[in-house]
Amino acid sequence: MRTFDLTPLYRSTVGFDRVFDLLDTAGKAETGGYPPYNIERLDENDYRITLAVAGFAEDELDVELHQNTLTVTGSRIDSEDGRTFLYQGIAGRSFQRRFQLAEHVEVAGASLVNGLLNIELRREIPEALKPRKISIAGGKATNVKVLKDADAA
Repeated sequence: MRTFDLTPLYRSTVGFDRVFDLLDTAGKAETGGYPPYNIERLDENDYRITLAVAGFAEDELDVELHQNTLTVTGSRIDSEDGRTFLYQGIAGRSFQRRFQLAEHVEVAGASLVNGLLNIELRREIPEALKPRKISIAGGKATNVKVLKDADAA
């Protein structure tokens, strides 16, 4: 895959930092697929991100929103309880997942149920940015002459 250097664009533009950051991060593939997740659209303004975090307790998970970047971190507390595994197939490693949220998308809540972390998202568009219907004021036209059939020809 090709990489693009966006540095020259930073020198000649003002106010487009966020756009360039998005382009820069879009080119970098996130390594690993742990933990697996789903993103679903519930309706026009509601979304849900579901992460499979089996084995993690609520106090080992952290959900943080900072400048339209949602970061989910799982920190496994290592316990040396003397167990010896013959085979360990259940992933218990720490992780960090990042999601870029669109503007006006806010986190409505999070819940941990049956090993699935559900993060509820809601898009709240401010009234000033919503489309508005502009009424057309109609008045009686004074300079319009209605022709009769006999006068029209």
